[in-house]
Amino acid sequence: MSHPLDRVARETAWQRLDGGTFDVLVVGGGVTGCGTALDAATRGLSVALVEARDLASGTSSRSSKLFHGGLRYLEQRDVRLVREALHERELMLTRLAPHLVHPVTFLYPLKHRIWERPYVAAGLTIYDTLGGKRSMPRHTYLSKAKALTKVPGLRPDALVGAMQYGDGQADDARHTMMVARTAVEHGAVVRTSTQVVRLLRETDDAGIERVVGAELRDTETGATCRVRSRVVINCTGVWTDDIQAMVSDHVPFRVRASKGIHITVPRARIASDTGLILRTEKSVLFVIPWKELWLIGTTDTDWHLDLAHPAASASDIDYVLDHVNAVLAKPLTRDDIVSVYAGLRPLLAGESDQTSKLSREHAVSRVAPGLISIAGGKYTTYRVMAKDAIDAALPDLPESTGACVTQDRPIIGADGYHDLVMHLTSEAQRRGVTPDRMQQLLQRYGSLVDEVLAPMADDPRLAEPVHAAPAYLNAEIAYAVTHEGALHLDDILARRTRIAMETQHRGTESAGDVARLVAPLLGWDAVRVASEVSAYVARVEFERASQEQTGDAEAEAVRLLAPDTLHPLAVGTSRA
Repeated sequence: MSHPLDRVARETAWQRLDGGTFDVLVVGGGVTGCGTALDAATRGLSVALVEARDLASGTSSRSSKLFHGGLRYLEQRDVRLVREALHERELMLTRLAPHLVHPVTFLYPLKHRIWERPYVAAGLTIYDTLGGKRSMPRHTYLSKAKALTKVPGLRPDALVGAMQYGDGQADDARHTMMVARTAVEHGAVVRTSTQVVRLLRETDDAGIERVVGAELRDTETGATCRVRSRVVINCTGVWTDDIQAMVSDHVPFRVRASKGIHITVPRARIASDTGLILRTEKSVLFVIPWKELWLIGTTDTDWHLDLAHPAASASDIDYVLDHVNAVLAKPLTRDDIVSVYAGLRPLLAGESDQTSKLSREHAVSRVAPGLISIAGGKYTTYRVMAKDAIDAALPDLPESTGACVTQDRPIIGADGYHDLVMHLTSEAQRRGVTPDRMQQLLQRYGSLVDEVLAPMADDPRLAEPVHAAPAYLNAEIAYAVTHEGALHLDDILARRTRIAMETQHRGTESAGDVARLVAPLLGWDAVRVASEVSAYVARVEFERASQEQTGDAEAEAVRLLAPDTLHPLAVGTSRA
């Protein structure tokens, strides 16, 4: 049995933080922070991770959901980054997270005769080679006729042929959460809704002022405490500058936020057996298969507004529709859109005025004695970033601290996954679910599936599908609270499940039933249930309204009208 992130664990974590001392304090619960906590814990260090909102509530739940090398980085001649990313992709697919990361294929339409095929083929050959040992086949060329057979939804005049290649795909929010849970399995303390108010500093025996911990605030209750550590590691992504500013105005690097938006449309709207990658004037556009949907994006534009709630504007949506419609036989319209989400990439500032060309490599630096910052990078390389962050902190840590071992530490749920897949039908029958349902569960929980389903024996309601979201079981909703650290409806509907992204109602029709189901698990009374449902529905309504606004400023102004479920003291302050 795994260590649950439930109400008891949350209280225990606060008690350990309050006046406690750790080797490493990680600030930020995105994939880099969770990976850093896991890296430190598996080296035998005492670790605490704090996150002001929810695990993966920022960038790490709003990506393109790919584990990939990045073809456009290869074109920019960033061979080291691509090689590194492809190595990590292979590790995830085969050893570390085969239950969470899965192969996906893409077709690249060729538009020019003679020169484009050898040019793209050369790039994909390098891409294949850099990947080393592969769990996916190498790229292939398709004639125009074969390409249209695979993707009948393409306009015949949109291609003269095509290349097909493979990459990896994952539910980013669930993957991040599972990395955090794996860190807990190795002894880390992980606590969400826990904000860094300020960094603690002291002068050591040599007369050097150093960071020695942080003052924390529970954003659910307003309670505060202090925690000490040998080193604080700032893994806050687009909030990196906020944490660095707590100790110095003179920092080695700064972070720029680049907004990327995605839309989802029903699978039936684009006739295709594979994903697509399309070149745009700025970057590339992906059309990614996602269950019963297509996930289409992304954009690359500067964002200087609220970091917690980036808004997708009508202009952003039009950009995506215009570019994908340029190759589709039956153009998409706004009426086809199921959902829209916007996220912010933390890019290292200074390399270029265009965000699409800013560095996706990461930087690690000692901002001040006792404070390490890591920023930049891409989701796929989070494990390498985590390793580099802990390596940079070694001068602050015990001399006995070992080397990174996360390349050999599977994510929770990976062990035993392949055996369950091999006996899918019999395992489904044994648990009283259909093979299709069992496959979905295995790809969300891996070998933890019995933990999820076991409570159904005592409560038959848990065996029922979620109201207005039949792809999920009520047992998964309960498990999100009892084991995965969910505290609010938004945590459950937007990140532990993807109901907010995968349904036309974006979770509003499920919110009431879900809130009533988890109320006894979270100690909610009728007033709190009504408040959570009201806040969630309002958030969705204001998000929809913001997506009708032309520009960023107008869209943000509408989006910020939605109520916030955090404690009032936490609203409007910098967030970890």
